[in-house]
Amino acid sequence: MRPIALPRSLFTRNIALLVALVIVSQISSLSVLTHFVQRPRIERAAETFAIYVQTLDDLLQTAALDAQHGLAVRFEARQEFPAGAAPEPALTLSNFYRTYQRDVFIDTLRQHLPANMEVQWQTEGEQRLWIRAHLGHERYWIALPVPEAAHNDGMLSAIALSLALGGLAIVTAYLIQRHINRPLRDLANAARRLSSGEAPQALRVDGPTEIAQVSVAFNQMVSALQEADATRSLMLAGISHDIRTPLTKLRLAVAMTTPSEEHDELAVSTDHYLDQIDAILQQFMDYAGSGAREAVEIGDLNALVCNLAADFAGLGHVFELTLGELQPFAFRPISVMRVLMNLMQNAVLYGRVGLSVRTWADNVSHTAYVEVADRGKGANGGDLNTLKAPFKRGRSTGKHPGGTGLGLAIVERIAKLHGGELQLSQRQGGGFAAVVSLTMRAENQRSQEEHGAT
Repeated sequence: MRPIALPRSLFTRNIALLVALVIVSQISSLSVLTHFVQRPRIERAAETFAIYVQTLDDLLQTAALDAQHGLAVRFEARQEFPAGAAPEPALTLSNFYRTYQRDVFIDTLRQHLPANMEVQWQTEGEQRLWIRAHLGHERYWIALPVPEAAHNDGMLSAIALSLALGGLAIVTAYLIQRHINRPLRDLANAARRLSSGEAPQALRVDGPTEIAQVSVAFNQMVSALQEADATRSLMLAGISHDIRTPLTKLRLAVAMTTPSEEHDELAVSTDHYLDQIDAILQQFMDYAGSGAREAVEIGDLNALVCNLAADFAGLGHVFELTLGELQPFAFRPISVMRVLMNLMQNAVLYGRVGLSVRTWADNVSHTAYVEVADRGKGANGGDLNTLKAPFKRGRSTGKHPGGTGLGLAIVERIAKLHGGELQLSQRQGGGFAAVVSLTMRAENQRSQEEHGAT
């Protein structure tokens, strides 16, 4: 037996539970009203009507001959049951309760009438009871009006009112549940922004006590993380400053101690290693910051690609550009430039040939894409996503190893900061491709601008 599939959402579960409780309570109320209020009322009406019918039968049986004709006309006396008075209408949902009332009334009435006195209910046209009574010494079908208690619509009105109140209760529960769910939804959105590298605004704590406590704890956690991030940035800035100061002095000392041409090779090698140390320090600083505090500006992504491609062309590395139609949108220009530089430097370092940059936009999802690709040997085997982890490096085709392995980790963090992601893939026919997506949604831009203003 398969278990009942419950909704995954707490909101849906609560609403379903409230709806079920309202339905059960309404059904129970109507059942109690029907069996303990309405049924006894109908039975009492049937008992009273049975006394009235028996009395009428006795009077008609002893009526004078000259009065029998007038009584026959008055009660529509007939030898045979009228064909147009259908005794059993089709049972439908709309006439279910009315049929129930009629059946209870007829059953009770037959119990209190003589066994030879037949009773039929006319359901077509006017509601009437046909009784097989005496008129003189002969039996005739006579028509009697139906008591109001046997066919009134009071219960139907009660059912309609009950359904209306049930619907009102469901709508009210829905609105209350939405009000309760709003801080939970805000908490989930804030957690997603925090995981993507943004600093979410403080959550409101004026809701229900239990949810307010969660919001207070989340705000405290965000504050602690921001303080830890500021401390880390300050520590890295101090380390960078303290290391770069002696590096600068060392660079000057090497330059001053190599007056002759025979030491040029040593000076160049030393200067190269000093540049590497400085680049490694800068990578650590970039990874620590990742542009989270940079203000958002409206910019042209294609123009930024063209500028960087021109810079690389000046160094002898030509990138083939395929630029799609991109409208200016909000992003952090220095951070996005760092993304493009890291990817283009990786293409030069690991690919060297078939360098290309392609941009395009998906107007449905409001996302801009940048692909940096090459036709080199590609990445090492295994899961390409591991290359996005800090300190993971591919195999360089150059003479020296490439950096610290933080380049793609920096790209990933900046992409998430812009509502996107980094995707890596091996190219068909050889080579490697890195695709970065950047969200262009207006609401995302507004939140970024607010964050940048803070």
